[in-house]
Amino acid sequence: MKAASRAADLRRILERANHAYYLLDKPEMSDAEYDRLFRELQALEEKHPELRTPDSPTLRVGGEPATGFRKHRHLVPMLSLANAFSEAELQEWEERNARLVPEVKEAGYTLEVKIDGAAVSLTYEDGVLVTGVTRGNGLEGEDVTTNLRTVLDLPLRLQGRGWPRKMEVRGEVYLPLTQFAETNTQREKAGEAPYANPRNAAAGALRQLDPKKTRARGLRVFTFQIEAPGTKLGIESQHELLETLHKWGLPVESHHTRAKDLADANTKIRKLEALLPTLDYGADGVAVKVDNRALYAELGTIGNREPRWSVARKFAPEVQVTKLLDIRINVGRTGALNPYAVLEPVEIGGVTVSNATLHNADLIAAKDIRIGDAVEVTRAGEVIPQILGPAPGRPRGEKPFRMPERCPSCGSQVEHPHDEVMTYCPNISCPSRILESIVHFASRSAMDIRGLGYERVRALLDAKLIANVGDLYKLTPMQLLTLEGFAEKSAQHLVDSIAASKRQPLSALLFGLGIRHVGAQGAKMLARHFGTLESLSRASAEEVGAVRGIGPAIAEAVAGFFADPRNKELLRNLEKSGLTLKETETATGPRPLADQTYVVTGTLPTLSRQQARELIEAAGGHVSDSLSKKTTALVVGGDPGSKLDKAEALGIEQIDEAELLRRANRKP
Repeated sequence: MKAASRAADLRRILERANHAYYLLDKPEMSDAEYDRLFRELQALEEKHPELRTPDSPTLRVGGEPATGFRKHRHLVPMLSLANAFSEAELQEWEERNARLVPEVKEAGYTLEVKIDGAAVSLTYEDGVLVTGVTRGNGLEGEDVTTNLRTVLDLPLRLQGRGWPRKMEVRGEVYLPLTQFAETNTQREKAGEAPYANPRNAAAGALRQLDPKKTRARGLRVFTFQIEAPGTKLGIESQHELLETLHKWGLPVESHHTRAKDLADANTKIRKLEALLPTLDYGADGVAVKVDNRALYAELGTIGNREPRWSVARKFAPEVQVTKLLDIRINVGRTGALNPYAVLEPVEIGGVTVSNATLHNADLIAAKDIRIGDAVEVTRAGEVIPQILGPAPGRPRGEKPFRMPERCPSCGSQVEHPHDEVMTYCPNISCPSRILESIVHFASRSAMDIRGLGYERVRALLDAKLIANVGDLYKLTPMQLLTLEGFAEKSAQHLVDSIAASKRQPLSALLFGLGIRHVGAQGAKMLARHFGTLESLSRASAEEVGAVRGIGPAIAEAVAGFFADPRNKELLRNLEKSGLTLKETETATGPRPLADQTYVVTGTLPTLSRQQARELIEAAGGHVSDSLSKKTTALVVGGDPGSKLDKAEALGIEQIDEAELLRRANRKP
């Protein structure tokens, strides 16, 4: 068929042009010629839809907006790197590895610029990109394939040969700094708030429901790792792996280099540190990887968190001096008064900083921070602005800061519990508390109501369509259409999202209610112990405190919450709205591990660390990261580490995965 042949030729020509332009920086054709061929391919595919293949360049334009993202489980968990902030810590990392695998000191290292972007996993089957997923929780992420296809330097079909039939390629999607600056300029001209940093802008672009908006952002990608379970890659070193990725047409950061030993690595890392500020993309250190990949299996991982064969060499954070213009208060969902600093804008690591958290009054007093001070500012973890203290030898403010005696939002007399550092507004109807509490209620880790952020919640409150979280379930599309920013489709989508949240389990609801001191893990413990909201609401503080892992402060807060008449009324309304007021069936069924505590060490034969945790908790047990005399048993897998020795010293029973499954009434 002539059309099929021409379409295949056009795909090949256009992808070669993309590769030359974005990876080799050597354009092969003019923009006008590229556009002419692109439109020809589009016309062919519109006339013959069966000719559109998964690697067609036309897919890079983006399709129709999505209504959400489905979950996708990674073939192999996506791990995070531990940090080494000095040469001494890097030496300690090598020594720990050498105690497990002495050959590591002679294996050499590959050094890679560590890109500060959004981690992704790209599945290629028979050389064609079929799935692109965000990191998520490391075990599963969100399928953003359509958005990733708009990243123009990401090949939709690999070049060369020799790749596994199916593999996951790991990488970082980033926004070039020049593009970031241009994007913020355009946003400010349009009256929109600028993005905080390139990483957040990249991550946000990946989660755009409209892929055309993702494409407009101008994202790029670097790759650095392959996962192909059950396949022998025949690649002996990490440096060779990077070269192989490059041969396949995948973008690889160009400054990677080999080091024969740690001393050589330190010398080259110092050179890379000087290079990082000159790059057109955010970089937050150097990834140091054992070069000999044959040692990776022996070195293993620490749980499902981080590999032993790699570490991130981070550098001292940049510190700038600026003026503290004011200290203001934000009232949180629990009523906590959170002070924050308003700063004379200053650039730190390519990001303009004008605000910084101050945590609490005790910290402000300890650092003696005053309005009008010249202060030293950095970005903790290269993300969160933080004031280190007054700049030595620079002008000081006159008056020490004092927390207000009345809530700045509603005027209520504040409370300062004697055993806490925080100050609280006790008014549950405080406007600031209501705003924050509804946003928290809708968050992904709570009721997961997509599309309900600060601006929409504020608009709903201002229009008096809602007064608390219970009112969300009474909203109709017609009401939403009266608000600016809502069209018929988006209004229906939000109402549907609110309705879907009714299926969330009791643990999500408890966390979403924002009970003081009750985090996500505490909410799970309470939900699994009591099973239903009714049972928990009738429990005394003593009964709540008897739950393993729940302390007296949490117990008093929970009992106090359910005793408040206003909260009782809210919960009655939620029940009438049809919310799930019980925990999942697995959690409320048999509890063979009730009141037992387990610690897991090493790599289990079939269960990941997260799966083992979920198994134990679903059976009523508790999982701890550290051993104590209260530990029921240590679950031991391959490469168990020092916890095995400690368990033996404490006389704690050691069991394997099969025994854990037996105790939890699960078949191995």
